[in-house]
Amino acid sequence: MVLEDVKLSANRLRGDIPKEIFNYQNLTFIDLSANNLEGPIPNSIGNLTKLNTLILSANNLTGEIPKTMADIPTLYRFAANQNGFVGAIPSGITKYLTLLDLSYNKLSGSIPLDLLSQLNLKTVDLSYNLLDGSIPRNISQNLIRLRLGSNLLNGSIPSSLTSSHKLTYLEMNNNNLTGAIPTQLGSCQGLALLNLAQNNLTGSLPVQLGDISNLQVLKLQLNKLAGEIPLSLSQLHKLSILNISWNSLTGFIPSSISNLQSLSHLDLQGNNLRGSIPDSIRSMNSLLELQLGENQLGGRIPTMPAKLQIALNLSSNLFQGAIPNTLSQLGDLEILDLSNNKFSGEIPSFLTQLGSLTQLILSNNQLYGVIPEFKPWVSVSAIGNADLSNATRENNSPKFTNTKKSVAVAVIIAVAAAAVVGMMTLIFASVRNRNM
Repeated sequence: MVLEDVKLSANRLRGDIPKEIFNYQNLTFIDLSANNLEGPIPNSIGNLTKLNTLILSANNLTGEIPKTMADIPTLYRFAANQNGFVGAIPSGITKYLTLLDLSYNKLSGSIPLDLLSQLNLKTVDLSYNLLDGSIPRNISQNLIRLRLGSNLLNGSIPSSLTSSHKLTYLEMNNNNLTGAIPTQLGSCQGLALLNLAQNNLTGSLPVQLGDISNLQVLKLQLNKLAGEIPLSLSQLHKLSILNISWNSLTGFIPSSISNLQSLSHLDLQGNNLRGSIPDSIRSMNSLLELQLGENQLGGRIPTMPAKLQIALNLSSNLFQGAIPNTLSQLGDLEILDLSNNKFSGEIPSFLTQLGSLTQLILSNNQLYGVIPEFKPWVSVSAIGNADLSNATRENNSPKFTNTKKSVAVAVIIAVAAAAVVGMMTLIFASVRNRNM
């Protein structure tokens, strides 16, 4: 009988990978994932010249990735994510591979120049390592998913990514990438997710990004991007998440943003946007979260999308006047942040009727009067409003509560005093008897 498959995942196995396994030359499939295996991958792995799949994910394996991995001509998939592998990724490892996952390790050094260029490659995940250096320019046109996030990569984003590429997922977030977003990305029509967040990217948002018709997630937050929001982004009809927060964007929020009818999360906070919120935003029926804090927005607050649920953040802007009644329709809203503006007048009672509200932040405005009674589960922050008080809640407290406390304190003091007097009397009598 010939052994071809070894499937031992999630069996609480401990110790090293048994070297004896690699004596079975006909093995095509090895899955040892989700165990407690330790130690390195034996170099003898290269002897398995018929191996198609090797899955070692979610163990405690250490050491370097063996160079002999590049000698297995039949290897289709290699997954060793969620381990403790160190050192450099060996050159030539993707010579035959189609699927490679080395994420969540401690791999260091630069990405080998030939690693991303193999035409057989479809998926590469190197995220959450310690890789540095620049991203190789030669990237296979057949690559579908490329994940390089949460490393120490520097340099610019390769401009070699063009319409000839089949990429659907491109993640390079949380690195030290610099320069502009290449306009060539706009021709990658298959992209569904583009995540370049948390880098040091500069320049403006390319107009060409609006040409990625299949884009569903666009994350560019925490960079140094400047200029205005291009109107072309309003063409991304499949977009569900747009996050361009914490940059240096200027200008107005385009009214055409309401064309994004699939958008559920819109985050523009932490920029220098000015003007008013466009009235057209009320028609964005899929919107669940709207983050507009830390800008220079002002004017009238329009009617918001009725399905807003997660949060509405208008904090740290230039809004003034009374809190508008248009907010009374947000019955599903959980978090409302109006802090650090110039809202004035009393806190409207309709806010107490928002049934899903859990957090209301009104601090640092010009509100006055008393805070109305909210449901017990609602956290209300209203500090920094000089003429606002909690008098309503204080007046609603039972008057006898303080009386009971006073009586209880008096009784305790009286009992304690009596005990002290009794002890003094006993001590005095004892001393007196000894002296007699």
